[in-house]
Amino acid sequence: MAIAFRRLREHMPGRTLTAKGPKDQPDPFRSMVSCLLSAQSRDINTAAAAKALFARAATPQAMLALSEETIAATIKPCGLYNTKARNIRKLCDVLVHQLGGRVPETREGLMQIPGIGRKCADIVLSFSFDRPIIAVDTHVHRVANRLGLTNAKTADETADQLAGHAPEWAQRDGHFWLIQFGKAVCVARRPKCGGCFLSDLCRFYAARRSLP
Repeated sequence: MAIAFRRLREHMPGRTLTAKGPKDQPDPFRSMVSCLLSAQSRDINTAAAAKALFARAATPQAMLALSEETIAATIKPCGLYNTKARNIRKLCDVLVHQLGGRVPETREGLMQIPGIGRKCADIVLSFSFDRPIIAVDTHVHRVANRLGLTNAKTADETADQLAGHAPEWAQRDGHFWLIQFGKAVCVARRPKCGGCFLSDLCRFYAARRSLP
């Protein structure tokens, strides 16, 4: 695993000084809401919904002043808008009335908030609080298991295996390397195995070559 991460570090960009939270949001609250909006939504639709929503309200207090129906109508581009609007109101209610308006800085604390699962919690911790955590979304889950870095059925299992076995020095930027690798080389439908700098280590490529 260390060899693969060394090559990823050499070829893929890591965290930059200007890196913001998920979907380019500048603070933990908007990062968390944007991550919630991104569920089963294309990036372009998530960005449109987030931009429209934060133009109306950029804090949990301001968000609670909006009705659930208003939030749902505003975030309609991202899909599942009724459920997401309900969770956003619940999320803001917990933040304002139980947590003093502050976003928790632990995975456990974040996952107590309605609508926030392991993936969103880890993304907020990594991006917004600069924690050395390899956050696992669908892209990281796909790439890690194709390469053989993990052998997991779910994203949470992948996250646990990376946390337990990835080198300590790779934990901070590992998410960035794997994301960029998945976008540039190990794409979902037609991975570019022929020119891949990890093909000699890759379980997926070895399996493809063994086919008759």
